[in-house]
Amino acid sequence: MTTTLERHVTAPAGSGAKTSRRQNAEKGFNASKELLASLQRVLVDLIELHVQGKQAHWNVVGTNFRDLHLQLDEIIDAAREFSDDVAERMRALHGIPDGRSDTIAATTTLPEYPHGEIDTAETVDLITIRLENTAATMREVHDGVDAEDPTTADLLHAIIQSLEQYAWMVSAENRVTSSAN
Repeated sequence: MTTTLERHVTAPAGSGAKTSRRQNAEKGFNASKELLASLQRVLVDLIELHVQGKQAHWNVVGTNFRDLHLQLDEIIDAAREFSDDVAERMRALHGIPDGRSDTIAATTTLPEYPHGEIDTAETVDLITIRLENTAATMREVHDGVDAEDPTTADLLHAIIQSLEQYAWMVSAENRVTSSAN
């Protein structure tokens, strides 16, 4: 059961009108339009990664199906959690995240995921590319974000680290060892 605690904050006597919860929430750091636009770019790629991950999860077939199917679940869950973290950070910075499907389709940097059943080896390559592209979007916006808001940059650092680790782990499925002679 969830309980909502309402607090009413009033201004000191003689100071005029009461303050509202919204006014109090709007105090403090307000992100620039550029910072919020950068976070929106990150958000749409994370949401698209989640959706494309589900498409891959449902339609992967072939050798090592079960292992890849389960690994895709981990990536999907992480992408969903990361997108929520970014959207909530945008709200904390007084931005309005836009996760509507038409916005995602129009602005994602990820290529469209193919339709139909896809072999595990090809799925590995497709998902690796999408993980790398999503991390690349974050790297592109990172310096500008870090200059304005190191706290948000820390969030991006953690997500980049996770996405790059997933890319390495997934891509290892198709890796062939080289002989050292």
